[in-house]
Amino acid sequence: MMLKYLIQKEFLQIRRNGFLPKLIIVFPIVIMCVMPWVMNMEIKNVVVDVVDNDRSVSSQQIVHDIEHSNYFVFNGQKPTYQSALNDIETSRADIVVVIPQDYSRDRLMGSTGENHQMPSVLIAANAVNGTKGAIGGSYLSQIVMQNAMAHSTASAALTKPTSAAALPQVSTLNLYNKYQNYKLYMIPALLAIVMMLMTGFLPALNIVGEKETGTIEQINVTPVPKWAFILAKIIPYWLIALFIITVCLILSWLIYDITCQGSLIWVYVLAMLLALFFSSFGLIVSNYSDTMQQAIFVMWFFVVCLLLLSGLFTPSRSMPSWAYATTYVNPMSYFIDAIRTVFVRGGDFLSIAHQLGALTVLSSVMAVWAVISYKKNK
Repeated sequence: MMLKYLIQKEFLQIRRNGFLPKLIIVFPIVIMCVMPWVMNMEIKNVVVDVVDNDRSVSSQQIVHDIEHSNYFVFNGQKPTYQSALNDIETSRADIVVVIPQDYSRDRLMGSTGENHQMPSVLIAANAVNGTKGAIGGSYLSQIVMQNAMAHSTASAALTKPTSAAALPQVSTLNLYNKYQNYKLYMIPALLAIVMMLMTGFLPALNIVGEKETGTIEQINVTPVPKWAFILAKIIPYWLIALFIITVCLILSWLIYDITCQGSLIWVYVLAMLLALFFSSFGLIVSNYSDTMQQAIFVMWFFVVCLLLLSGLFTPSRSMPSWAYATTYVNPMSYFIDAIRTVFVRGGDFLSIAHQLGALTVLSSVMAVWAVISYKKNK
């Protein structure tokens, strides 16, 4: 009965706050409606300068392929490499393609095997933005290679009709995300971000807010146990987490026609465990903080570290070994791995048993710590 009235008190405090109810409703809607469109790692609109020193049909075919690609913005042909490099230095271009002199002749001689090497095409990419430079250069390399392979196949068909069949054929099958829709990859990650921010920052401001207003003293003089007080703080954020995850799933279906491939039960179980961890962690920060400003900065420090080291944006296996070791105690890493397994791949309990176990242990430890760290004045 005591717990019931404590929970009612928490909901009254949230409702009387003119900002929090609006934030709880608007924030997940804005994130789900805007972020999947802008958080896209696909590289497009790469500005390309071409220096064609050959001026042959073959070299112009490469130029036309670049012009008609959806990934590039053709910035014209430049007379020299130095003039094209000036465009990169002044940020008017991202990549320079230099086609050597006698490119068509050398390629023809190399494809016939008459002791000639295949000509080299220079691709100079601005690597200030490493991702854009690397992926844009890779796209251009594919265009050049496809052009060379097409010419080699045609030449082989004229000289040796059977040699064209000997060229290797590569077939790629994309599993679970056939069309490589980046939104399908990002929506589970956005669920994690919204859950972390809403169920982490709001509890972090809860107890320290009561300290600043003085209402915490009224609780401290009552016989309310510490576990009941902390549990009453956590339960409202569980319900808020249920609301948030439901809104996000509905918007994902209505706006992007993306639905969970696995059981929604495991999505909600994972969400509840993550909400337990971050609400407990927020209360721990609040217990140790004296002002709301202090709580915000401490919470932001840990949130950024947990987010960047979780594998949310980049594969965690690509991190150094010392950084990868932090994923073993990072709940975001377990949640993102599990939610993508259920949401995208349609995994079952056995597929996420390890992540569920790790989240349960980490969340339980944080909940116990939240109770212990709350110092009730005698």
